[in-house]
Amino acid sequence: MDLMERFSNAGVVPVVVLEDAGQALSTARALLAGGIDVMEITFRTDAARDAIQIVAEQCPDMLVGAGTVCSVEQCRQAAEAGARFIVSPGFDPCVVDWCLEHELTVLPGCVTPSEIMEALSRGISTVKFFPASIYGGLEAMKALSGPFVGLQFVPTGGINAANLAEYAKAPFVRAVGGSWLCSRSDIAQGRFEHITELCRQAKNILAGL
Repeated sequence: MDLMERFSNAGVVPVVVLEDAGQALSTARALLAGGIDVMEITFRTDAARDAIQIVAEQCPDMLVGAGTVCSVEQCRQAAEAGARFIVSPGFDPCVVDWCLEHELTVLPGCVTPSEIMEALSRGISTVKFFPASIYGGLEAMKALSGPFVGLQFVPTGGINAANLAEYAKAPFVRAVGGSWLCSRSDIAQGRFEHITELCRQAKNILAGL
């Protein structure tokens, strides 16, 4: 099974912000217990690289990637730590080209036709759509999928349990990204059972589509 199939099967990709790398393994296990085997650990904190390495080495059932990647140096750090994919908030040709050169799956952020054409010209057919709620959500993605047949989106931003089904059932959405499944506060307070329950709720919503 390739990485994009893993995304499709998961249906949701938790966007994880870790202040303490020591909580990475418990977070990954909580997600797995809830039926989700993909996670995006963001480079919004200094703990990101170590957190990715811990999950990659100690939780082989989890497909772990790096998010909020904005530079080639962060790509290098993530790859060295064991990240299987890179997610960027926007389209940076240097980041994208580095990932392609090193055979690392990359999901660049694309919200305009020009950005999408840049991605497609490099053979990338699944892109991040961020922030989804600001850039037109489903209507925008539907309009963009017209001229770009076969393009798939991973919308992130403004999505939660209340509108998950609406997004997930769209044929042009491969998976939905979101931080509601594992909030900073839940992680910080060690509320891993709550994270598992939110994941189960999300999977139940997806199963009902």
